[in-house]
Amino acid sequence: MKFLNSLVVAAVAFTAEVAAQAKNPEGPPNLPKNYRSIDLKINLRNGARNKTSPLLHGLFFEDINHSGDGGIYAELIRNRAFQGSDDVTGGTKDLVGYRPIGNGVKLELDITQPLSDALRYSLKVTVPANATGEVGFLNEGWWGINVQPYTYNASLYVKPHMPSFKPASTISGLTFSLRSNLTDEVFVSKEVPFPPNISAYRYTHLQTTLTPPKAAPNSNNTFAVTWNGTAAAGQTFFFNLISLFPPTYKDRPNGLRKDLAEVLEGIKPKFLRFPGGNNLEGLSVDTRWDWKKTIGPLVDRPGRPGNWGYWNTDGLGYLEYLLWCEDMNIEPLLTVYAGYSLDASGAHPAHTVPPEELDYFIQDAIDQLEYAMGDVTTKWGALRAQHGHPEPFSIKFVEIGNEDWFSDSYAWRFPRFLEALKKAYPDITYISSQAVEENPTKQNITIPPGNMWDLHHYQTPQFYKDNFNYFDNWQEINGYPNVTIFVGEYSVLSRDRPGGVDWVNGEGRFAYPPMIAAIGEAIFALAMERNPHVVKLSSYAPLFQNWNAYQWTPNFIAFSANPKDLVLSTSYYQQKLFSEYYGAETLTVENKNGDFNPLWWGATISEDQSRIFLKIVNSEKDRKTVKVELDKAIRSANATVLRHRDEYAFNFIGNSTIVPRAQKVDRPRGRKVEFVAEGWSVNVLELRV
Repeated sequence: MKFLNSLVVAAVAFTAEVAAQAKNPEGPPNLPKNYRSIDLKINLRNGARNKTSPLLHGLFFEDINHSGDGGIYAELIRNRAFQGSDDVTGGTKDLVGYRPIGNGVKLELDITQPLSDALRYSLKVTVPANATGEVGFLNEGWWGINVQPYTYNASLYVKPHMPSFKPASTISGLTFSLRSNLTDEVFVSKEVPFPPNISAYRYTHLQTTLTPPKAAPNSNNTFAVTWNGTAAAGQTFFFNLISLFPPTYKDRPNGLRKDLAEVLEGIKPKFLRFPGGNNLEGLSVDTRWDWKKTIGPLVDRPGRPGNWGYWNTDGLGYLEYLLWCEDMNIEPLLTVYAGYSLDASGAHPAHTVPPEELDYFIQDAIDQLEYAMGDVTTKWGALRAQHGHPEPFSIKFVEIGNEDWFSDSYAWRFPRFLEALKKAYPDITYISSQAVEENPTKQNITIPPGNMWDLHHYQTPQFYKDNFNYFDNWQEINGYPNVTIFVGEYSVLSRDRPGGVDWVNGEGRFAYPPMIAAIGEAIFALAMERNPHVVKLSSYAPLFQNWNAYQWTPNFIAFSANPKDLVLSTSYYQQKLFSEYYGAETLTVENKNGDFNPLWWGATISEDQSRIFLKIVNSEKDRKTVKVELDKAIRSANATVLRHRDEYAFNFIGNSTIVPRAQKVDRPRGRKVEFVAEGWSVNVLELRV
């Protein structure tokens, strides 16, 4: 049955305006030309400067929206080890993603033939006694499989059923193939022979490579495992850990999906916060992200029911996250489990570890750091070396828990974790996930000087305008001397409305980041950049959205199995601009005429003092003339602009037109230059002096 679509988009509540955007992405063709101007003077010689935060713009990843399994984790087989149902709270196992090949072939889940203590369920394939021709099974992948003319690594574990097994000579092996789900065209096929005297007692690991000679016309393809029905008639076989990997980012075994990793690398991120997010905490203490169960051979990783409604294989485990950071040359920002889990019923305080049990989890966090940073003479450092990475990693930032303002226990959990971790690793900056001002009804959290607070803001564009000065004098106002901020999760979630974001009914919630979202986020990013002594790190959230199954909108990057469906949002391009054009020092910008709103600005200078990056955001539809004067001669000027004539326009499959473009700048006149900031735009003016 051909039921798999190349793209199945889950239902999303669109507003009437968003639906209209899809029909008219360019917006109104004629806009009034209102050339209100603003005059800015940038002081290079005498103005006050501050060192910028070198790690400000980074990445936050958690497995939501099928962004890990089925996303950046490059494994192409869905439900490869039969670990769990997509309904994680139901406790059932299923065969999602699999179909039989051959008349009468029966597929069942079996618990009597486990591959390992971690992988207890197997696929039982029963061939009927009258079978002829091709028999076996196929896997549909994560809503399809991208078939290209490059080399795939294919593998599985197989065990014949001992009572029904016939001599090995009756079936020589298995055939692995990639084929169309629409036409049954076979793009590549290879027979993988059984070893002589294949065991019916232990599983046999078979592996090979597949190299299709051409690309498939679409991603509606499957991976098939078949064998001769006549030879195998009446027999039963068990399978587990069925795997298919394309070439990965940096050619890492068990690595990242190449195209998704490369677009992340393209924004020049400075750090990666992992593994969550709510997905760190689990739906109970027992289902938390337990790092010790995510390392080592895949056969020893049981996986877990994730917090976003589907099973996590943990193939993308602790070591893989560290390698991700190493391969992108970015800092790891590790979030450790701190004794508090969410609850499927929504009763947030229901899963807090009792005070007398907390030491176990504190020691677990210390062990986790030793696995990353310990040398090979330590217990956990030796295990890391055994797993293929003898060189220690460097971890400079550790967050204790996640969004603990939901709990009523962080006030006693945080100081106990902080004291023990600081004693074991004193040079790390530790991050609190709760502060007093976020929840005044909860117990006070004391963040000692030298540490950091993780601030989360999912808001409207107007909120970011109203809070442009949020970080100005924040330490003094809130009584946190030498405490800095990590804006760990932020994005424009919905359109402006009285009362801000509607968390209950979702009124005005954006399906995809429109131009107005990028503008709001750019204003907030300027607020961060101009306060480098306060804000040290920031990251948009969520990072990814699988078009076929997602729980949250809007998102940074959207994708499917088909790389042609990859969409980079307006928010992505705003982040790319701000990360790429980011100097080493802030500059004093004097507004000689005009004030903030509707224009917002900030300036930095490159380390070699030769380039000035003046960022200008126009939050209204009318053009604005910006007159810029320096106290040095300007050699040249160019501009890169992200804009659209419709503030609610967004990028979508086949219509990703909102991208940064070069814009002409009038030739500088000595120390002066003029620039037109188009309506609803994010601009970077690069001045060479």
